[in-house]
Amino acid sequence: MSDPSAAPVRAFRFTGRWQDYAPIAFTNLLLTIVTLGIYTFWGRARTRRYLWSRTRFIDDRLEYTGTGLELFLGYVIAFFVIVLPFGIVNLAIQGTLMRGHQGAAAVTGMIVYLAILYLVGVARFRALRYRLSRTYWHGIRGGSSQAGLGYGWRYFWQTIVATFTVYLLMPWSMVRLWNQRWNAMSFGSLPFRSHARWQPVFGRFLLFYLLPVILFGAVALLVAAIGFSGGFDGPRSTVPSPGMVLAIALGGLAFYIVFFGVLGLIAMTFYAAFFREAVGATSLGSLDFGFEATTRDWILLYLGNLALVVVTFGIGAIFLQYRNWAFFIRHLNAYGEIAVDDLLQSRERAPGQGEGLLDAFDVGAF
Repeated sequence: MSDPSAAPVRAFRFTGRWQDYAPIAFTNLLLTIVTLGIYTFWGRARTRRYLWSRTRFIDDRLEYTGTGLELFLGYVIAFFVIVLPFGIVNLAIQGTLMRGHQGAAAVTGMIVYLAILYLVGVARFRALRYRLSRTYWHGIRGGSSQAGLGYGWRYFWQTIVATFTVYLLMPWSMVRLWNQRWNAMSFGSLPFRSHARWQPVFGRFLLFYLLPVILFGAVALLVAAIGFSGGFDGPRSTVPSPGMVLAIALGGLAFYIVFFGVLGLIAMTFYAAFFREAVGATSLGSLDFGFEATTRDWILLYLGNLALVVVTFGIGAIFLQYRNWAFFIRHLNAYGEIAVDDLLQSRERAPGQGEGLLDAFDVGAF
């Protein structure tokens, strides 16, 4: 007889411990230093193998089969095909400026920027496709039949639209791109489907968006009021007292802390709402996903990461990937049923290289 008071079994469970991960993290750090950064790719693959193997979905653990060599080759290819040519073009732009052709340099620079924006979209798509193709569950892997070129174009123009609205339409862009990226993915014979909406998260983003305007407006009104009241009048040779200087410095520090503290807090409320909406609108066959992290959970994660890095003088950063993955899996859930016997292997061709474009442009992903 089951206990009705027992906690329900979650679809996703993370069984890793930081004590078990620590030898991996410190070894990766030391080898990365010794090899002048080259071991980064092998360290990343090693970390993922540990995190995936400690993640259980329903009745089986995940398996990561990517290798450091794949990640390294992907980066090398992206460097010589993309980064190096862009570097040469940048030198040519500087030479054009020195010869006094500012207009030609500006046009060339704009073209380069737009090309990079397009390639960042392609990089995000291909990185997700690669990770899914190297993720196995019950011997089944994920992938995509698309190369990401079409997604790169959509990322390009939707980011441009958000920019031209002074980022007011950023939630619209983020949600649409999430849907388009996941609707192009599959796991085994089942396609992912996502129908997230931007309207439910726009209110929180608007609060985050308007806060700097309100704060700067309030400061401007305060300065203007002091000026009109003659607060800035007086002998120009008067030297401020040490107390006045200290008060001004403390006031500036307080404004900085309040501004970025409150802004960061509201940003957390937006991202909490965004992930709940985006993940909650994503499904795989008859499985519906959900993400249950609240704003408080995000704030605690951020403060914990910050404290870990500060207290350890930066060394604790090697544990951030572990903490972020554990946070994501422990708040991720799935509802519904999946017939493992009916789940066929993916017919999509697995990419041969890793996340080279993403590394080349230094674009992070959660």
